[in-house]
Amino acid sequence: MLLNLLLKQACLMCASHDGGDVGICQACLNDLPWHSAAQCPQCALISDGLVCGSCLNSPPSFDATHALFTYHYPADKLLQHYKYKQTLHLANTFASLLIDKKLSPSHTKQKIDLIIPMPMHKTRLKERGFNQALEVARLISKSMQIKLDYTSCQRPKYTPPQASLPLKERIKNIRGVFDCQKNLQSLNIAIVDDVMTTGASLNELASTLKQAGASHVECWVIARTLPKPY
Repeated sequence: MLLNLLLKQACLMCASHDGGDVGICQACLNDLPWHSAAQCPQCALISDGLVCGSCLNSPPSFDATHALFTYHYPADKLLQHYKYKQTLHLANTFASLLIDKKLSPSHTKQKIDLIIPMPMHKTRLKERGFNQALEVARLISKSMQIKLDYTSCQRPKYTPPQASLPLKERIKNIRGVFDCQKNLQSLNIAIVDDVMTTGASLNELASTLKQAGASHVECWVIARTLPKPY
């Protein structure tokens, strides 16, 4: 009994309750901005639940998107803390919640053969010390028993961070930055990333994977940025 009490993890958000298996108490979980509204199944923007006009007019290279949160407070602060303050134990929180809320058979229609985390350029990896997408992908891979590949697809071209650029510049900035040396013929692949904003990086990576033979690519992201007024 005493050991159980000592091992209890305080909630990462309020610190006043037991955080349970994911490190966040139920009250704080209820306050998170879950991305549960009717949305486009391809890009996860708000829609009537059908493929949105944007995806119909200009289809992205990825086929589906599963997003856990909208990029609003306090999920945005949790993600920033994870990425920039090396709060690595949050990877377990995000992976567990993604699996439970978005990656169960009732949510995903396609059997996934391979998980690929969003690659980082070696310079940025050295600056940050870890790849935030890879840490989450590792845990998802282990839990769901799906093969993880973080070496075949690389980012050899160094570019300014997407977040530092105007929206119109992001597509140009990310064009041609990925390289995949693996034959992905007929594989169904899930890309794991932290935040989907315009989707430019995910789209470029999905395009690279399909050029390598992938038949289906979907995005598994912790948060989706929504345009105002949502």
